[in-house]
Amino acid sequence: MPKNNPLDGLRSRIDRLDDEILKLLNERARAALKIGAEKARRKEEVYASTREQQILERMEAANKGPLSPEAVEEVFRTVINNCRLLQKNLVIAYFGPEATFTHQAAMKHFGRAAEYRPLRTISDVFDEVEKGRADYGLVPIENSTEGMVNHTLDMFMESDLVICAERQDPISQCLMASQPSLPKIKTVFSYSNALGQCRRWLEKNLPGASLKEAASTADAAAQAALHIDAAAVAGPLAAELYHLKLLAIDIQDAKDNRTRFLVIGRKASASSGTGRDKTSLLLSVKDRVGALHQLLGVFKTEGLNLTKIESRPTKKKAWEYVFFVDLQGHASDPAVQRALKGIAEHCVFVKVLGSYPRGD
Repeated sequence: MPKNNPLDGLRSRIDRLDDEILKLLNERARAALKIGAEKARRKEEVYASTREQQILERMEAANKGPLSPEAVEEVFRTVINNCRLLQKNLVIAYFGPEATFTHQAAMKHFGRAAEYRPLRTISDVFDEVEKGRADYGLVPIENSTEGMVNHTLDMFMESDLVICAERQDPISQCLMASQPSLPKIKTVFSYSNALGQCRRWLEKNLPGASLKEAASTADAAAQAALHIDAAAVAGPLAAELYHLKLLAIDIQDAKDNRTRFLVIGRKASASSGTGRDKTSLLLSVKDRVGALHQLLGVFKTEGLNLTKIESRPTKKKAWEYVFFVDLQGHASDPAVQRALKGIAEHCVFVKVLGSYPRGD
């Protein structure tokens, strides 16, 4: 190597910077430990979605490059997760099994070091958190192609759990099998929602294949691993876990295919918002002419943007419905407080499911 190689100087600078970064990371960790002790004294939750989102947004705004916003978020989310781990090792229940998109979303949100518990049904996730066997749960709530996950909506009618956070993740569906020949595939397994996301691709490329519903995308991969003439629609992690070959990637019909997930817990995450928040409500409207119209007028008067309104049968009385509403704003905002007071006269009951940072 020639003398005065410029790489030597640059590498020495990298070493010095790495030493400084490590020093600062440990300083941050010590500060996080003190915060954890203070939270324990006050009996506050270790996980604070509002505070964590504020940190990520502040870092993104301060970033001048060349690191991308995505890279900055990934780095600081890892830092946040590992500092939180020093305060408490959270137990996270999720709609499983392993290698589902819900599992991947949980690991992105809470970090790989948290303790994860895959559960067979969405109601099992709610039950695990309600009984204190898990600190938080993560469940899917809607897909941009296939719409709402009704089982999750229905659970909020029965549960006292609240929404602490949301996240929206791109969903890349893949076709996988134990052998690489597409023409030999006779059966395709997957979760019903995933099959719906890939309907046109499957009709075009596997018109003669039988489509069979599985309990989850991971269960579909397990089924494909057992049958030489079967394939599964699932995420790349499932192919890795079940030793399957990827026959096609990104087969979802809508390329901007996203799933929204909710973090559920026993306590609300914050009494004040970030300025970019969402509030979810559960409403039962009085049975009278124009009640829903009048209720919506209250939100309009307060200038509140409703991003979602979904009806579900109560299952207690025929033709009796409740409404799930998402609006932009935090429950502590004056306009939201006025709206909540104003809609009360048009409703049998109003339940605030949570206020949390928007995941978009």
